[in-house]
Amino acid sequence: MRSRYQGVAIAATMAVALAMPAAAQGGDVASGLNSPRGIAIGPDGTIYVAEAGTGGDVACAEHPELGHMCFGPSGAILAIKDGTTTRLVDGLPAGLTDNGEAIGPSDVAVADDGTVWFLVGGPGAGASGFRDSLENGAGDGIGHLYMVGPDGAAQAVADLAQYETDMNPDAAQPGNAEPDSNANSLAATVDGVLVADAGGNDLQLVAADGTISTIAVFPVQMQPAPVDPTASPDPSAEPAMIPMDPVPTSVVVGPDGAYYVGQLTGLPFPPGGASVFRVVPGEDPTVYASGFTNIMDLAFAADGSLYVLEIAKDSLINAGPDGPPAGGLWKIPPGGGDPEMLNVEGLVMPGGIAVADDGSLYITNCSACPAGAGSVINITP
Repeated sequence: MRSRYQGVAIAATMAVALAMPAAAQGGDVASGLNSPRGIAIGPDGTIYVAEAGTGGDVACAEHPELGHMCFGPSGAILAIKDGTTTRLVDGLPAGLTDNGEAIGPSDVAVADDGTVWFLVGGPGAGASGFRDSLENGAGDGIGHLYMVGPDGAAQAVADLAQYETDMNPDAAQPGNAEPDSNANSLAATVDGVLVADAGGNDLQLVAADGTISTIAVFPVQMQPAPVDPTASPDPSAEPAMIPMDPVPTSVVVGPDGAYYVGQLTGLPFPPGGASVFRVVPGEDPTVYASGFTNIMDLAFAADGSLYVLEIAKDSLINAGPDGPPAGGLWKIPPGGGDPEMLNVEGLVMPGGIAVADDGSLYITNCSACPAGAGSVINITP
């Protein structure tokens, strides 16, 4: 069983009850958003945001990892231009738990020809089986890759959850015999659309005709199990070990043409335990940079620097009663090297990052917060 949902759900539970800190430097570009996740900038400067939504009342069910969840057409792809926010695509499937964690539109990308692509993430453990079990068609469209057609309508291109159900590329790894899918990030390339599946622990390529292939599977690592506060201490006991899923949450194409993938990691979410992988098709993934915690997104700048966005810089499992987890932002120098943590205040469970032509950064803030608490902020690094 994957563990991404469990950690984000912990954070979301606290965010519901606690006031949000002040916005990060640069101020809000857009506010009042509902669980904003991935973000992209088009050739004309339009900012696109995947808004995971607020669920709905079409159907309710027990999610395998998140608990009670209600579904409805509240997800959207937003377009922000000249200070005005509009809904490019509306009525997308979304689910919301009782504690405020949403699944729905998870990322958006713009191809060189201006075509807008987006993901509707989830459904999580059980993959297409759970999705298809939802009543009243509430799961239709979850776990799919879409493109926005010339008429402005969304067109489903590939069923990613069904692919994970049928193929389950990481089935041979510990704890992953059952299919899982949570398509969380995408990148448009000349060869097709790359998709990082945080539930499937893999990187996929979707061709123009919708055919899906597996580019890479990321390795499970063994980690000490979290301490059980109710257990009696035993000084002679060896630490129990559990498999930690990689949970790839982000993918970008580098200036060298390779694919770069960031990982959230699964439980126990060890601080400093996340890496950025470099992927060359046909070769095993290699570690490009390490020492991060709970990576949520990546973005290359024009000079080859790589920005690494953390949803929780001190680990999701360390979230305490004083407020929701603070996010973190790192910068890796061109070509690799020691990452530098940037001093950015006010990041709260950020969900996505994009770099504008002038080098400024746009970040979706509060990606797992109460309805209307999300925003897009602008930062000058």
